[in-house]
Amino acid sequence: MSYCVLTAEFAHETNTFNVNKTEYRAFAAHGIHEGEAAITARGEANTELAGFLDVARKYGWNLVHTISADAEPAGPVTRDAFDRITAKIVEKARELGDKLDGILLGLHGAMVTEFSQDGEGELLERLRAATSRRIPIAITLDPHANVTEKMCRLSDIAVSFKTYPHIDIRETARHAAELLQQSMAGSIAPKNLLVRRPMLEEANAGRTDIGPMIDWIAEARAHEKTEGALAASINGAFPNADIAEVGPTVVVTYDGDASPHKVFAERMADKIWDNRAQVLNRFYTPAEAAQLAKNYDGSRPLIIAEYADNPGAGGYGDATALLAALLESGIGNACFGPVADPETVALLSRSQIGDRVRISLGGKTDPRFGGGPLEVDAELIGLSDGHLVGTGAQLGGLSFSFGPTAVVVIDGVTVLVVSEASQMLDQQQFRAFGIEPTAYKVVGLKSMQHFRADFTPIAGEIIVCDSGALCTMDYARMPYRNVPRPIYPLDPI
Repeated sequence: MSYCVLTAEFAHETNTFNVNKTEYRAFAAHGIHEGEAAITARGEANTELAGFLDVARKYGWNLVHTISADAEPAGPVTRDAFDRITAKIVEKARELGDKLDGILLGLHGAMVTEFSQDGEGELLERLRAATSRRIPIAITLDPHANVTEKMCRLSDIAVSFKTYPHIDIRETARHAAELLQQSMAGSIAPKNLLVRRPMLEEANAGRTDIGPMIDWIAEARAHEKTEGALAASINGAFPNADIAEVGPTVVVTYDGDASPHKVFAERMADKIWDNRAQVLNRFYTPAEAAQLAKNYDGSRPLIIAEYADNPGAGGYGDATALLAALLESGIGNACFGPVADPETVALLSRSQIGDRVRISLGGKTDPRFGGGPLEVDAELIGLSDGHLVGTGAQLGGLSFSFGPTAVVVIDGVTVLVVSEASQMLDQQQFRAFGIEPTAYKVVGLKSMQHFRADFTPIAGEIIVCDSGALCTMDYARMPYRNVPRPIYPLDPI
């Protein structure tokens, strides 16, 4: 039997402390693809859609893909953006009616809108209302999801990526799709169970390259081989969301008796709780990081990750504290980026390559977080439209754009200045603009963890900097209002 399956990708990780709301144009800037255009753009890469297509071909599904849309993490998604994108999915489900056998959604799990703390739950609620009978819905989630009761109740299957950096997106989508096939065929009757602990996030943000998450993921994979267990997901959560259902979760999709899966989930949640103070990263101040960089003498680059100004977690991408410290140290042989500053790019675009230009760089969005503008003299060495195609494990084969982009040299430091904030996760994000990262003693980049997938192979050493930007580890600085109290680490529990 050939099943009719509706698919979509709709993702946003919402930093509720970011003052910039996520409008429709933010999704358009990343690229909104519909139907066959989405399949062409994303169907052979590390994407959910690619995994859905793999399984669709295997079983001969009639796969109807509606839309693929995501935006750089920022403030709450506007009602206009949410309604316009959601409508594409819901209207197609309504149009297919009784022909529809199942739904597969590539979601994030940490979307907050202007009107709802649970964007994914809202989407699922609208889809359920649009279908005349309860057909199975499978969702994939980022392990930084703040998984809600509504997400679990309104979907039948929920599977999170098991790697951070997320190099298993396509694999996870295949897993979810295989379970959907079994559910449509009637061989399983899946349900989700959810366990949470009163924390903002897992101590190491879900790192899977080192630390306790390696063993926890191994336990999850082992549990998936036990009777009735279909998927076991451990979510490190997204702490920059001031919502009621925030924090680390364990989600098990199961068939049959829930009891053994509840025991497993509680045990794993207890491990996360017991490990709540064991932080793997050492967070250097900008001054400390600059001093280490100045004294570094390795044969391969020192990578400095500016953790707190990660656009991939809703940071503004324009913090200047780390760059200022590097310049003050007189380090010279370094590259740094990206600094999101469309005003400066526009100014530089009116100059000629080789010109020296006085610029006010970065720090314009909210100087309280990560420093104000740097008044510097810069030599313009490159201008670009910002487009590239990734080559690394996460971005490989996917088109990407920083928007209009400039490259400048400031006191020997080469700086990538962009119009659209985005984290650094692929070497091609430097190389496409004439910056060869292996040629520098020091590489400063804005990212928390995803950069490791492509930059670890070229690194002599990696250090992490908390520059005091919007994603600082000092959560006490953030005006939480909606999270349940008490909660760790805001309260002594």
